Order: sequence, then structure tokens, then C-alpha cells
Amino acid sequence: MKKNNAPFHQLKQRISNRLNAFNGFFITKGKTQSHHNKIVLLSTFALFSIGFYFLYVFHNDFEELNAERINSKLGLTFMITAVILFVYKVFFFLYTAYNYYKYKAIDSVSNEELPTCTVIVPAYNEGKQVYDTLMSLAESNYPSEKLELLSIDDGSKDDTWKWMMAAKDVLGDNLKIYQQPHNQGKRHALYRGFNLGTGEVFVTVDSDSIVTEDTLRNLVSPFVKDKNCGAVAGNIRVLNNKKELLPKMLDVSFVMSFEFVRSAESNLNSVLCTPGALAAYRRDAVFACLPEWINQTFMGQPSDIGEDRAMTNMILKQGKHVLFQQNAVAYTNVPDKYPGLYKMFIRWGRSNVRENLEMAKYVFTNFRKENKTGSRLLFISQFLRIVMSYPFVIFMLFFVLTHPLLFLGSTLVSIIILSTFSVAFFAYRYEIKESVWAYTYSILYTFALFWITPYAIATANKRGWLTRELK
Repeated sequence: MKKNNAPFHQLKQRISNRLNAFNGFFITKGKTQSHHNKIVLLSTFALFSIGFYFLYVFHNDFEELNAERINSKLGLTFMITAVILFVYKVFFFLYTAYNYYKYKAIDSVSNEELPTCTVIVPAYNEGKQVYDTLMSLAESNYPSEKLELLSIDDGSKDDTWKWMMAAKDVLGDNLKIYQQPHNQGKRHALYRGFNLGTGEVFVTVDSDSIVTEDTLRNLVSPFVKDKNCGAVAGNIRVLNNKKELLPKMLDVSFVMSFEFVRSAESNLNSVLCTPGALAAYRRDAVFACLPEWINQTFMGQPSDIGEDRAMTNMILKQGKHVLFQQNAVAYTNVPDKYPGLYKMFIRWGRSNVRENLEMAKYVFTNFRKENKTGSRLLFISQFLRIVMSYPFVIFMLFFVLTHPLLFLGSTLVSIIILSTFSVAFFAYRYEIKESVWAYTYSILYTFALFWITPYAIATANKRGWLTRELK
């Protein structure tokens, strides 16, 4: 890569000055002093109190209900199935916890060992945020002669291109920008970046994400240490979590999803999804599946969602390792309103259905030389969630109609028991006062988002990003 005419240290200083306004985003101080936030937290614990009260009052009804189930064939079948699933879930949780305990992030290698790296930032209707993303990447502690930064405007309808040109004015030859003739979708923007990039490693970063200074070097170091590593997932935290309720809840959820679950998956060399917000891929692994990836279809329709999960799946299928780097952090914006949240989850749910069906085709074959048990257990756990989603919803609706108060009480008590691990984990990793949002999020998910998976299954063939159009 060519350097800008100005001395590189001066360029870094200029970028650093522009990033000062964003430094606060790298530390989650977790301000919950908002009056509205306090009301929500108090309401959460008030609901739990009501739950314990209802379960106490209707405890006899609960015992009678269980007795009725045992005395009928259908009920007994249900009880046996529930016990088997519960035992499996306990076993799988302990298995995950063990692998989390064994996980260790790979330390950064030296400048001399770092591979050449192409960072691809696709953008669509992102506005000024793409500028901030590019500035944070340019500020990375990565040898400039080994770093290639590409950004591709996917036919935006707003001023995204203007902000990309503004970034180009600051970064000069350190940034290359391109414009798609019209909106073709993120997958096609990345495809163009893969074909233009010259690096040994490709890094993809969403245009609404901010990376820390050492993120890139930490993210690509596993490729040096593990020659069979095909992809690496970054650690995603929430950027806009200072005031709004949903981002605060999602930040706690992300920590659990990435720092606990993906850490365990990484110890098994089988991270199931490298997130679009921050991921790295070995060049050879990408080009080994690129034609299949860009031409992927589902039920006869081109796949325009789930490009990250699809790429991960195809690289796992090659027998490559897919790892997670806890020390490679990106902060990304998430929806702060319910419609944006459920649309994001629907997109993820549809992708999950599609890619689990694809994974089923190879996971029980000899796709990898070393042990494959971990990959298979991860698949089974994912597949069970899909298979059991409709029976769960049917049982829940039946329970609501026949014993509404008992359902409310037992569900709320179950939530506080099951969510306490998430609370404890976040408190251990970060802050106690922010960890309690795990309780609120669990209530929200149970009562307002339970329908996502069944709906995603029923509409798995539908296309569309859902959350990127201008208002």
C-alpha cells in the first residue's frame, strides 16, 4: 500500500484527534441513572416478586397439573421428553462451561509475523457512521505497509458516499473507496472487496462499528499460530448502550453470546458464526468457496441475508478451524426500538434455519481429520432449538389458556433462575450494576420475542435485510 505524502505519524495524530470524541464508546460505563431506566429495573424486580407470589399461591395447582400429566399417556410422554431435554441442556451447559474454562485468546504476534491484511467495509445508508468506522480502522496499531483498507458503497440513497469521500480526503492512499452501480446487497459488496483485495487475510467490518487500536492485530494473529485456521470471529460489544434500554440489554446478551458461548465453541475449533460486525478469513479459504457463496440460493431464491453465517459454514465444511478472539473488540450499533430489534432477530433466525440445514449435510461426515464430536454437539444443540420451537409455543399457549396465573408465576421464577448465570457472568467480566439488565432482557425475550423462531422457520425462504432502508 502506498503511504500518504505526509509523515505517517502526523497522519495518525490527525486521525487520533478526530477520534477523541469517540473514546467514551470504548468503555461501557453503564449509566442507569435515567429515571425511565430505573423504573424499568424496578418493574423487572416487581414482576419477579409477583411471580414468586403466584407460584406460592398456586403451588398445589402445579402439583395437581403434574399428577394429571403423569396419569395420561400424552402427559407422560410430554414429561419424559421434557426431562430428557432438561438433562441434555444441563449436560450441554456444563460441557460449554468446561470449554469456556479451557479457552484462551491468542496473543498478538510481532509486526514481522503479521500477515498482509485487507479490511473490507461495505456500507449502505450509513451516513456519517461509516466515516467514524474508517477513522477507527486507520488508527489501528497495524503496520501500514501490510494494511489495505477498502470501503464499498452499496448504492446508498443518503450521504454515505459523501462521508466515504471525506474519509478518503483525510486518509489519502491509505483508503480505497468504490461505489456499486446500484444496491445489490451486502454479499455482493463483500464479493467485490474479496476480488479487489490483495491481503493474505480478509477482515470484514460493518460500517456502523468502531474497533479498538489492537483489534486488527489480535484478530489476525490466530492465522499465524494455527495454519489450519480458516476464519476468526471478533468480540462484539454494543456501541449505543449509554441511554436506551434495548442496547443496554443487548450489550449484556452479547457478552454472554460472544465471551461465553463463542469462547467455548472456539476451544472446539468450531465457532458457528463469524459476525458481520468483525470477522477475519484466510484468503485461500475464502476463494475455495467464493463461487458457491456468491451464488448461494435457498428454495430457488438468491440468498441475500446471512452472508457471515454462510461463509463460516462453508469454511468449517472445508475442515478448517474457526476461532474466536476475545481480545479483538468491535463496538457496533444495535436497534434501540422494538421493530428494529425483531426485524434483526427475524433476519438472524432465517439465516440460522438455512445454515443449520446446510450444516446437517456435512457435520456427520468425515469433514475434518481431528475430533468432530464438539462440532456435532454444537449442531445438535442448534437444531434442537429449531425442532422444539413449535411444540414449545403450542405448550405455552395451552398453559396460558388453562392456567394463566400459574403460567406467569412459574415462567417468571424460571427466568430469574436461568438468567442468574448471565447476570453473574457479566458482573464477573464487567460491572454488577449493568448485569441486572440480563433479567429484563430475558423477560422481554420470553414474552415479546418468543415468536421469532417459529416465524423465521415459516418464512425462511423470504429475502430482504429489513433494517437498512431509510425512514
